[in-house]
Amino acid sequence: MSLLHNLLTLDLSASTDKIIAEYIWIGGSGRELRSKARTLPGTVSDVRELPKWSFDGSSTDQVSKHGVEVILHPQAIFRDPFRGESNILVMCDTYSPEGDPIPSNKRFHAAEVFNHPAVVAEEPWFGIEQEYTLLQKDHNWPLGWPLGGFPGPQGPYYCGVGANKAFGRDISDAHYKASLYAGINICGTNAEVMPGQWEFQIGPTIGIAASDELWVARYILERITEVAGVILSLDAKPVQGDWNGAGAHTNFSTKSMRSDGGIKEIKKAIEKLALWHKDHMSVYGDDNEKRLTGLHETAHIDTFSWGVANRNASIRISRDTEKEGKGYLEDRRPASSMDPYLVTSMITETTILWNSSLEPNGTKE
Repeated sequence: MSLLHNLLTLDLSASTDKIIAEYIWIGGSGRELRSKARTLPGTVSDVRELPKWSFDGSSTDQVSKHGVEVILHPQAIFRDPFRGESNILVMCDTYSPEGDPIPSNKRFHAAEVFNHPAVVAEEPWFGIEQEYTLLQKDHNWPLGWPLGGFPGPQGPYYCGVGANKAFGRDISDAHYKASLYAGINICGTNAEVMPGQWEFQIGPTIGIAASDELWVARYILERITEVAGVILSLDAKPVQGDWNGAGAHTNFSTKSMRSDGGIKEIKKAIEKLALWHKDHMSVYGDDNEKRLTGLHETAHIDTFSWGVANRNASIRISRDTEKEGKGYLEDRRPASSMDPYLVTSMITETTILWNSSLEPNGTKE
């Protein structure tokens, strides 16, 4: 193992100008990440300098015919916390050889939304709270839980400290530092209500960058749990019963909301979100109905609600926002498995690009 460690930590800069670029993309399910590495002749600082690359789309369930190529388009660069030096992680999206986005490429439409002049003028900020559960590799049971059994009831675990309360802190801390090294705007982390469950927060970050950063943060977490021999779960309800689910609360604001008197704009946005509730729920993550039951700090999936400091509402306004008369809203509906490209672009479309062609049930005329 010491020889392997020595080889993994070799300083390449002493012998070559070449670097390693790990190309990352989202697979056919829309949930799993894929990646592969290539050598580049030298340091890269501008994503436009990176070459496109191909892969067999049939092996990732992204095309139906065997051997059909899908083309990776580099979109964002991050420092590689695993290889260090000048090596990089590259977030990509996916296209046909003819240059058309393939169906699983949700970033393409999100980029169109965030490049709209009306959206650019409003400078949308996002803060995404990613909850996740750590599972024992050979048992698919939460870390720290007795095999085939249950720990004590929820209460002491949220932001808990101690060997009988916090399970997996080393993974959370390793991820925190690795994300900062990568250049991700990670702003915090904490143990969650259910034991073995954690959360990290991205933001505030402008526009599509929030989604790029969340996907790369997920990739880094997957790699760390891979090394630790622990399974990362983004399931919305990893354990049935009287246990909290896992969400991805999405905080959102525009320039108008952050300006004096912005509370009026926040309430206008909430009215629009209420009309589009069903449409949002259709893309807010798998198995969300198991999580959004009206219990465990959630609203019911079929009912839209909002309130100040209300963690059982669909949309929460913080006490500070109410007091200052400006700020942000928190959309508490997204599940932990949600695709941030879908969620952030839909929130933006609904609140900034929305028009009056709506029926009261939240569907287009």
